[in-house]
Amino acid sequence: MATGGADDSGGGAGGEARAGSGADPGSDREPGDSAEAAAYRAALADRLIAEGAIATAEVAAAVRAVPRHLFTPGLALELAYANQVVFVKRDRWGVPTSSVSAPDIQAIMLEQAGIRAGMRVLEVGSGGYNAALMAELVGAGGEVTSVDIDRQVAERARRCLDAAGYGDVRVVVADAEAGVPAHAPYDRIVVTVEAWDLPPAWRAQLTPHGRIVVPLLLRGMTRSIALDREGDRLVSRSTRLCGFVKMQGAGSHPDAGYDLDDGDLSVDVDDPRAIPGAAQVEELLRGPRAEHWSGVHVWRWEPWDTLPLWLATVFPGYCQLNVHAPDTEALKPALASGTPAIATPTAFAYLTARPLPDGRIELGAHAFGPDAASLAADLAASTAVWDRDHRQGPGPVITAWPIDAPIPDTPVSDTPIPDTPTPVADLVAVRKHVRLTVDWRRIDQT
Repeated sequence: MATGGADDSGGGAGGEARAGSGADPGSDREPGDSAEAAAYRAALADRLIAEGAIATAEVAAAVRAVPRHLFTPGLALELAYANQVVFVKRDRWGVPTSSVSAPDIQAIMLEQAGIRAGMRVLEVGSGGYNAALMAELVGAGGEVTSVDIDRQVAERARRCLDAAGYGDVRVVVADAEAGVPAHAPYDRIVVTVEAWDLPPAWRAQLTPHGRIVVPLLLRGMTRSIALDREGDRLVSRSTRLCGFVKMQGAGSHPDAGYDLDDGDLSVDVDDPRAIPGAAQVEELLRGPRAEHWSGVHVWRWEPWDTLPLWLATVFPGYCQLNVHAPDTEALKPALASGTPAIATPTAFAYLTARPLPDGRIELGAHAFGPDAASLAADLAASTAVWDRDHRQGPGPVITAWPIDAPIPDTPVSDTPIPDTPTPVADLVAVRKHVRLTVDWRRIDQT
């Protein structure tokens, strides 16, 4: 979806992209619609159901109803209804700043949000299509407000919504850092840009039992997290893997990390001060390689997205390794992009994989530096703990505490986690407005 970031005026300017004479949600949507387009919509809904992105009849009905091709003008129908992102604006360097997200992640986030008829919903980021899906979900008795500070993006969304028959969706031009107080409170806030922080306005504009769904950046990885309001804190109910264009404006945050070996490799990290610098890591990588195998077997297509978050909780020096060159000789990371890695002053380790006869892969660790053998063993052991205690579990509970609020001395669940080589860190990240904590429950504790 589009970004809720700053425009060329520097951010903060408000207003609304004026609605046209579009029909109410659910009405006939001619011209521009067709039986062929309806067939593509039905096929897309069927595919998302089969893949598990859609779990409820309400979200399925919304996907079958909203003409996505009217929000991606110029694309052939087979492309408009493909399960892929459509970029609609880029900055001067070619970096996407606005998009119509892939249908599967939109469906997943709508399922996370649990939007029901009659609700008031705020969308941060205006691509148009997602707001139309929300309009179908809230029905005639609900309200949908979509905010984006980029006036061009907001006006495009307004035109597409009108063309598709969703003139009742409100499109506001403003910096999303402040929410949209004029139309609050909201039962749901759905953020469709990558956020580094959770501004107080979002929580303040929620109803007492409201929910925020936000792609939150944690230790270099992005997860769509559904957070329910519980007093002055926000507590997660689900976490899903995702990727989005970045927040702009007051809520923006520069990329953290650095390049290695003249750009052949790069490291993403939450706080560069938590790991050694580029020159030190390059020096570690010049040494001999140690390896240790975990005994954990997974299918390559299998979702194991809780593993990186688990490792980020266990190891203070967690980061993610990206490979940009086709040949890296001794380096064999498990993934080309976003491979979990650990950096310390005396060793650098990352997750690796080797094929098994049955088609699965075994996860293990490669490490370099004076303490390579020890760190590789620790990384493999932590992977095995995840496999035993968390692989089939619900994932962690992530809590966002106001930055000035006291945090309990112990996590929500203070049961120690055995066989973990490094103490589990309750505190994951400190932001401008919130502190984020985690609580991992073992399978036999859920």
